[in-house]
Amino acid sequence: MSMIPAAGWVLSGLLLFAAAPASATQEPVKNAATQGKNDSSAKVSETQGAAAKEAEYRIGPQDVIHIEVWKEPDVSRSVPVRPDGKISMPLLNDVQAAGLTSMELAASIRDGLSKFMTNPQVTVTVSEVNSRRIYVTGEVAHQGAQTLLPNMTVLQAISAAGGLTQFAREKKIYIVRTVDGKQVSYPFDYKGALSGKHPETNILLQGGDMIVVP
Repeated sequence: MSMIPAAGWVLSGLLLFAAAPASATQEPVKNAATQGKNDSSAKVSETQGAAAKEAEYRIGPQDVIHIEVWKEPDVSRSVPVRPDGKISMPLLNDVQAAGLTSMELAASIRDGLSKFMTNPQVTVTVSEVNSRRIYVTGEVAHQGAQTLLPNMTVLQAISAAGGLTQFAREKKIYIVRTVDGKQVSYPFDYKGALSGKHPETNILLQGGDMIVVP
């Protein structure tokens, strides 16, 4: 009779030992599922972030925008933003576009068309971003316009233009910028910017800036 409790303990131990691996094998599956959810959430966040940046972009002169008015092909069209920041549309004539986001411009057009249509559905998209450009001219390998990248500096723009030629006057480089309708010049110390002695001259560029390399 004294052997029965001992056998019971042994049997219980065996059952516990047999159950342990099943729990261990289930844990990685749970972790994998959790990791999959985290990856999906990260992808959704990235997509939402990109959409938010696109929604925050403000239209500028020379951009080309497409205006779609649902079931109104005569009004729907692609138009360039004029230098004065306005666009021309049927029924509305001149509409201010520069400085607005796509959603803000769509709301403005919708309000204007509401005088002529019942509940117009308007969608605005930027098909060509031309206002975010800078220009490099003079003694560089490749003159011309460049797309303005985020946090782009003078050195980066010159590098993108292929660098200076052997005839470039490094101490005479300057940046021309339009401020409140007036042109302002900013000197640029090429060697100082390269060496880090005068990084303050390596300014962040803005749309429409022109780098002149004599």
